[in-house]
Amino acid sequence: MAKKRAAEPDEVKLKKKIAAKLTDRSNPEGDAALRSLRKRLKREQRRRRALAQRKKRAAGSKGAAATPASA
Repeated sequence: MAKKRAAEPDEVKLKKKIAAKLTDRSNPEGDAALRSLRKRLKREQRRRRALAQRKKRAAGSKGAAATPASA
């Protein structure tokens, strides 16, 4: 059995949590929990971009022709 993907991606969840924390806090720079949430969000974004780059490189020249049409 394959793993089930979450209905909501991690990036979206993290963005919602960060937005909620920002509305609650008066000093967001000093909040360690908010900082760790932002770090997790950046990590997820890096992961997603790296995966897209790997797929693009793996596709080679046929992938280069297909990507502008999908973008």
